[in-house]
Amino acid sequence: MSPFAIGVAGMAILVVLLVLRVPVAFSMFLVGFGGIVAIDGANSGLSLLASETFTLSTSAELVVVPLFILMGNVAAVTGMSRRLYDAAYVIIGHLKGGLALATVIGCGGFAALSGSSVAAALTMGKVSLAEMKRFSYSPRLSTGVVAAGGTLGILIPPSTGFVIYAILTQESIGRLFLAGVLPGVLLLVVFMLMISLLCYINPAYGPAGPRTSISEKVKALADSTPILGIIALTIGGIYGGFFSPVEAAAVGAGLMIILGIITRTLDLKSLWTASKESVVTTATVMLILISAHMINPFLALSHIPQAVGDFLGGLDIPAIGVLALILLTYMVLGCFLEGFAMIVLTMPIFFPVITALGYDPIWFGVLVVLTLEMGLISPPVGVNVFIVKSVAPDVPLSDIFKGVLPFWLAMLVTLALLVAFPQISLYLPNTMIN
Repeated sequence: MSPFAIGVAGMAILVVLLVLRVPVAFSMFLVGFGGIVAIDGANSGLSLLASETFTLSTSAELVVVPLFILMGNVAAVTGMSRRLYDAAYVIIGHLKGGLALATVIGCGGFAALSGSSVAAALTMGKVSLAEMKRFSYSPRLSTGVVAAGGTLGILIPPSTGFVIYAILTQESIGRLFLAGVLPGVLLLVVFMLMISLLCYINPAYGPAGPRTSISEKVKALADSTPILGIIALTIGGIYGGFFSPVEAAAVGAGLMIILGIITRTLDLKSLWTASKESVVTTATVMLILISAHMINPFLALSHIPQAVGDFLGGLDIPAIGVLALILLTYMVLGCFLEGFAMIVLTMPIFFPVITALGYDPIWFGVLVVLTLEMGLISPPVGVNVFIVKSVAPDVPLSDIFKGVLPFWLAMLVTLALLVAFPQISLYLPNTMIN
């Protein structure tokens, strides 16, 4: 067989493995290693496996992953993440749809601590769904808000999606983190506008919650100030040039642990739980990256990226049309593939096309991560939808998917805005102090 035929066969096998629910990392490793052996021999495959595994496992840049994950897990086990929701709940909970608005704000805040969409959806689901049920919120709205709000975890930095994109494309993690800030805030605002619109059309969808006194508002803000301070310090430190992303992650994780000790919400047992979960998540990310560095050379040897690039370049459509076609491909793939698998599989194919068209790779990274967010709530995979289902087992899965539809459309509007106005993504990284 020719290298191209082996490449096509490998991609077909990979799709079958993913459909059969074989873990992403193992699927990509088997296809990547097997494909390299088939095209270039066993010695080449074994040599690449040894070198790439060592290179990735000793990469100083990747220390940012376990540290930011640890920061988010400590916030979760100590209950600090709930304070973000409580503050928003006290301030705006009395409005129509106020509890849903508070949930979205809480998801945004937790996203800035954890960088994980699944963790954000799970944590905020446990915190907010019972409250919204108590005030007779529509199950569609309450579950849809949690599932969609959780997706902010891979757009608002720190984001493991940005880290993986940076490693695969050799772009700056710090610039990508900064590029995600304003789009993340924009998406948060669009989500809030969508909630307000839904509750304006049907007031029974999200009844008003209880009113609170000024003293209760002040106390809730005071309780959340340390958490907000840590978020501002880590992101602001990167923007101001005081910290590298790795240093910011270390400062954030350290301060979160110190805060837990001072407030007596963190003991050895909860620290062990947070550390163990961080190790498991980090190991998963590392396996995906190692597998990515096996499948990428296989794709290069098969000449598939070159063939796709030639095809897209030969289309008689403008550059923006090619970009739209690529983003549409991501939306379709998001219905069937896990987000990290999409980045790993498509980046060797699409990234050279994007750079050849003259598009900014940092801006494209934000667009890719946003389309991954859309995949998290797209049927039939919709990982966040199933996470919410586990927290709200009494709500039919079909209702949850119906509930996330308005937010999927809100994401589509946000994506269009980011395409039309690239400076939303590029302003902060372009003004970063080096």
